[in-house]
Amino acid sequence: MLRLHRPTLLACALLALLILALYASVGAAKPFHTWDWMDIVSEGGTTVLAACWLVMLLSSRPGGMVTRWLSCGLAAILLGNWADLMDEFFKMGKAFQWNHWLEALVGLGMLTLTVGLHYWRHEQAHLSEHLEKRERLFRDHRAFDRITQLADADYLRRQIRLERQRRPDANCAVALLDIDGFHLINRQFGQPEGDRALQAVGHMLLLNLRSDDLLCRYAGDRFALLMPGASEAEAAVLVRHLCDMVGRMRHHAGATLVPLTLRHACAPADSAPEIVLRQLNLAVA
Repeated sequence: MLRLHRPTLLACALLALLILALYASVGAAKPFHTWDWMDIVSEGGTTVLAACWLVMLLSSRPGGMVTRWLSCGLAAILLGNWADLMDEFFKMGKAFQWNHWLEALVGLGMLTLTVGLHYWRHEQAHLSEHLEKRERLFRDHRAFDRITQLADADYLRRQIRLERQRRPDANCAVALLDIDGFHLINRQFGQPEGDRALQAVGHMLLLNLRSDDLLCRYAGDRFALLMPGASEAEAAVLVRHLCDMVGRMRHHAGATLVPLTLRHACAPADSAPEIVLRQLNLAVA
């Protein structure tokens, strides 16, 4: 991951060297006996810690707006403290004011870092919402589908039965979604690309589910969706939205754009799971 951010690290290192060169060229070196070791340790330690935080951040995150805000804030704090540290080794004349502006980078960095943390908080909220949609899977300690990491048909049947037992009078719907022409993807590009298509569709569906919905890989290229609290009409609206989002994806097999569309059918979960799923299978066949 750190390789992606080499320009940022290189720019930060070059700016630090430039600041050192500026102080060395226009400032007068202070005698050794006048060095304030308490300030040197304090400001130097803060500089080193800011550099470590910057490297840790960039080594653990991809590029993006949140990463830019956080890294710029840490870089400004690093460089501001570095400039403040240079004051311990070089005496600047009163005619030079730019050193004060450099030291002010610490405050600017704190402000920038705060903005980055604000966006990071929103990012984490979205990720938590996404993980909640998998919570039903994590509650049961069982094997996931190897390709999509979703539950299987057996788990879906158990959940349908549980929903009927818990809330026998409440609405509950089941939908089956089938990828159009999936066998052509396998035939033209090979099974690994077919697996990638299944993963892409699974991720897109998960991102657009309601928090209480359960997505499973039913069989082959078919996904099943359990929607507690949804009537058949409401489920149809939700599933059409999911199909529309998948249809908007730009999935590539190498350099080739592969369109992905879904057929779907919905039914109320008002009878045995085997009966409901058999009807849905016939509807999307």
